[in-house]
Amino acid sequence: MCGILAIFSSNGQSVQPRRILNSEHSLRELAYRLSGKQRHRGPDDTGVAVVESQGVALMHERLSVIGVETGHQPLYSEDGSIMLIANGEIYNYLELAKDIAQERGGYQPKSDSNVIIELYEKYGKDLLNHITGMFTFVLYDKKKRELLVARDPFGIIPLYMGQDDAGNLMFASEMKCLIGICPQLKIFPPGHFIQGQVKLESETRRYYDPIWRHGTPTQPVDLSELRMQLERAVRSHLQCDVQFGALLSGGLDSSLIASIATNVMREKDPKYRLHTFSVGMIGSPDFEHARMVARHINSHHTEIAFTVDDCLDGVRDLIYHLESYDISTVRCSLPMFYLARYVKSTGIKMILSGEGADEIFGGYLYFHQAPNYEEFHQEMVNRCEQLHVSDILRANKVTMSKGLELRVPFLDTAFVNYVMGIRPQDKIPGSLNEFDGVREKRIEKFILRKAFVQNYLPDAVLWRQKEQFSDGVGYDLIDALPKFAARHVSDDQLLEAVKRFPINPPKTKEAFYYRCIFEEQFPGEAAARTVEKWTPRMDWGCPEDPSGRAQKAHDKSYGKC
Repeated sequence: MCGILAIFSSNGQSVQPRRILNSEHSLRELAYRLSGKQRHRGPDDTGVAVVESQGVALMHERLSVIGVETGHQPLYSEDGSIMLIANGEIYNYLELAKDIAQERGGYQPKSDSNVIIELYEKYGKDLLNHITGMFTFVLYDKKKRELLVARDPFGIIPLYMGQDDAGNLMFASEMKCLIGICPQLKIFPPGHFIQGQVKLESETRRYYDPIWRHGTPTQPVDLSELRMQLERAVRSHLQCDVQFGALLSGGLDSSLIASIATNVMREKDPKYRLHTFSVGMIGSPDFEHARMVARHINSHHTEIAFTVDDCLDGVRDLIYHLESYDISTVRCSLPMFYLARYVKSTGIKMILSGEGADEIFGGYLYFHQAPNYEEFHQEMVNRCEQLHVSDILRANKVTMSKGLELRVPFLDTAFVNYVMGIRPQDKIPGSLNEFDGVREKRIEKFILRKAFVQNYLPDAVLWRQKEQFSDGVGYDLIDALPKFAARHVSDDQLLEAVKRFPINPPKTKEAFYYRCIFEEQFPGEAAARTVEKWTPRMDWGCPEDPSGRAQKAHDKSYGKC
């Protein structure tokens, strides 16, 4: 995983030098300076390519995980006419490379991303139907003077696009690269692409449009198939040329990923021990359950303990890297922000995690309030389409702030398509569940738990109630954040919130405080519009507070729906 930045002139000719801080910058200097704001994403290498006559600059900040010695970017076609910068991983690149080798003879990709060029030469934009993984890429065809830009189906990898006052088009992995130079900017949507000579107002086109987006599925779950699909997804995510580990919160999702990964690796080495990491406050619920899993799978386990003050110290830095002011996203990010730095210090460059399961299985506690199957399924669709501005945004940007790649097997495209194609009555928690012909009250993510009852996890973890990450690391942190924010925001300021922040006006002092920090670092309406709030369904009778403890389904609920 890396960072990419691209600049394309408005007229296909040389970009005029830009004046920044009283000094003029050439196109190459401009690209290098802007990309420097995201260099934390790629601490191993910086690559640059400039076509002055066509006004094109491509920058790549590299974190080397696959093809460590050969994967320097930008990448080029054999004749040099096609240039590529890519961020992420193409998980089926070995199969694709094998097919390309049969056609070309002896083909060896420099990295997993290299197959994108060969597929473009054969299929054009339809290459997107052949690759699977987490990715964003910018490909430029010098002969046609056209570009192809695309983002993975769920937006695991971030991408922003903007336009400066001269009409020059820019793309970057992080918004901070474009702030101050692009008054117009927006998020590049997941599962979309653009091709040709484009401008900011050009319409992105959807290439990923699964059937489950358009109606309520009717296919019953097959537990054996569910288990096989997740095991296959984890296996595909283990392609890596460097040391890796797994985040282990002690919840169901991360624990299953760690257990399956251990089983896969022990097929080659029966003595293999996975490196696992958990984070929390002393006495947190997550520590206790993570230890159970670590003992069960015999991992090399490390606990990273923090205090409330440790996290409060990092709020400002976190929002800079996170590029969001959403309460739920900030809360969940603070412990991971603290954890990522330690994990990277151990020499590990890739980490597995359990994000995505709650969205595709309906695992959040507020889903207990779903009024019927149709609305339950539609809410899962909505959550999947918002992942790139919530959980996945958090997971990627927080870990990449320390140059650590995070992979999420639950969001493997084939696995998501299978799970989202399961009828909602098999997945819905609470009294509407009708799994296996029996209608009774069931725990959230019941079928996922049921599929892995065969000694994958201790029962205390397999059947543990959903605990949102920000809660599970220690309730004291979530209790402290509103009090901390209240010291910085007066009652009068909050009353004026709608006037000061007409876009997504904050309703609490905590939200107001985060918004002030965000505005200071990312001024302007365009930046504010890139953020979406994560809240439970208030029209289902649930409170706006994103904490799981605010839901009445929580064992230790402090509020009522």
